[in-house]
Amino acid sequence: MTNKILLKFAKKGINLSPSAYKKIMEDNNPLNLTSSIIVKLKGDDYKSKDLVSVSGEIIDKIKGELGLSNSSEEKHKVSEKPLVDIKKTKKPNEPLINTKKSKEIPLINKKENTTKIKVEKTPKKIEPKKPASIEDSKRESDKKEKYTNEIIEEASEKVSDTKVQFKRNLTKSNVEYDFKIIQDTSKKSYTSGEIENLISYFQSRYEKLHKILSKRPELRTAQKVADIEEAQTELSLILMIRDIRTTKNGHKLIEFEDDTGTIPILFSNKNEELFREAEKLVKDEVIGVIADKNGDLAIANQIINPGAQRIAKKEMDFGIVFISDVHIGSLTFLEDAFNRFIDWINCEYGNEQQREIASDIKYLVIGGDIVDGIGVYPNQEKELAIKNITEQYNEAARLLGNIRSDIKIIIAPGNHDASRVAEPQPAVPEEYAKALYELDNVEFISNPGVVSLDGINVLIYHGRSFDDLVMDIKDFSHERNDLLMEELLKKRHLAPIYGERTPLASELEDYLVIDEIPDVFHTGHVHINTYRKFNGIHLINSGTFQTQTEFQKIYNIEPTPAEVPVLHKGKYKHLKFI
Repeated sequence: MTNKILLKFAKKGINLSPSAYKKIMEDNNPLNLTSSIIVKLKGDDYKSKDLVSVSGEIIDKIKGELGLSNSSEEKHKVSEKPLVDIKKTKKPNEPLINTKKSKEIPLINKKENTTKIKVEKTPKKIEPKKPASIEDSKRESDKKEKYTNEIIEEASEKVSDTKVQFKRNLTKSNVEYDFKIIQDTSKKSYTSGEIENLISYFQSRYEKLHKILSKRPELRTAQKVADIEEAQTELSLILMIRDIRTTKNGHKLIEFEDDTGTIPILFSNKNEELFREAEKLVKDEVIGVIADKNGDLAIANQIINPGAQRIAKKEMDFGIVFISDVHIGSLTFLEDAFNRFIDWINCEYGNEQQREIASDIKYLVIGGDIVDGIGVYPNQEKELAIKNITEQYNEAARLLGNIRSDIKIIIAPGNHDASRVAEPQPAVPEEYAKALYELDNVEFISNPGVVSLDGINVLIYHGRSFDDLVMDIKDFSHERNDLLMEELLKKRHLAPIYGERTPLASELEDYLVIDEIPDVFHTGHVHINTYRKFNGIHLINSGTFQTQTEFQKIYNIEPTPAEVPVLHKGKYKHLKFI
């Protein structure tokens, strides 16, 4: 009951204060009352700011208007709206839940005073930062990292005027796939939104990353905060970041915690190299710290990230295509370019070399936002060609249904899809995408998710947390999202910052920890294609099939539409269809 009621409010972009939640649960029929309250809150009498954290007083007021001031003795007459508008009024950057941290409570009781649920306001207009200094710092390492990055220019040769129709639900494939789902949270996700879930969530994160960090030679003798002796001068600790401040002299003073207590550690700007590393630290990530202690003052001299060790190269004799952010249903969806892409993957478009690559394709990975969705941001309906979520997925099925039947398609959701907004997102539900589910060789997976494609492990993450990293870390930008992917691998977490622009569900387990290093890390979200090879890992952002949106114009984001990355027999290829 609890989970169902919280989910109803969350789907409508409404967050309840503890007092409001209590008043609803005390009602004789809380489910019916929930429907009535949602209708009232979505009316003209209430604004979006009222939904940030609905108070108990507002609940009393609404119950009074319904004639239910004392209890739910009368039946509620307002029926629940259909779930087809699953994300109506949900703004792009609204978190599901936000927390403020008490300075006295250690990790085991993390954020115990934060039962309030609130929605993040839309961010201010901010010009994206240019990654000048980071780009400069990476040049030397880029020279050492050799990889193939072949650019194949616009495919322009049509093989035949007679198009062969490949219907996945009609043409069976005899190809054998060594396909395995390694991680899928679709049926494992559980949270009631209660404070106990939040404590379990952060304990899970700390324990998983502590296990990774404790294998580092420098941290094998790491101790707990509570075990630090008064006369001790050298510290080796594994800690979660609780708060980050800048002193009046420009140093970083970071408050850390573990499951036994808290400790402040100073990062001096006189140690320039260490200070640059400290500027990349964010709240709620887990790191190792080596520090010197002088009385009550601890001064850091080394940061140890969980890191991503170099992986061995794997041989592959097939191809994998990566796309995301197709946004079918939008007026700015590039249907002609997408049809050319389908013709190419069917070996009907492009020159001989391009068609040869297409003939080796065995898997197509779609990393979220296959459709544009409904009610994702204000006034979205003005930018939609298809204004019904099911019809958008029907159109997606029609297009993907023309791809030849010997290619397996793996689909993960994004923030525009009809899955819950909070990460981890379960797979796109069959309720809205029945036509896609009817296609042969289509596999659905959560965001994030991990699959093994003939032995090549692919981590699929839509990339919503990029927005947080760009805003919180100086010199990072959407344009260089390959550096963002590298940073997430170093932190071994896909969305380390809790309670800001990326909505995270307080699960009993933190499923966004990167437990195992993948062969391929595939993202989307920012609509900008990038590629980089880091420690043997292919970092791929697959761009988009949508032209620049009004939202992107505000943030001065220039997309790279209809550019498709391909991992062909272990080498990176790049095809353009516009």
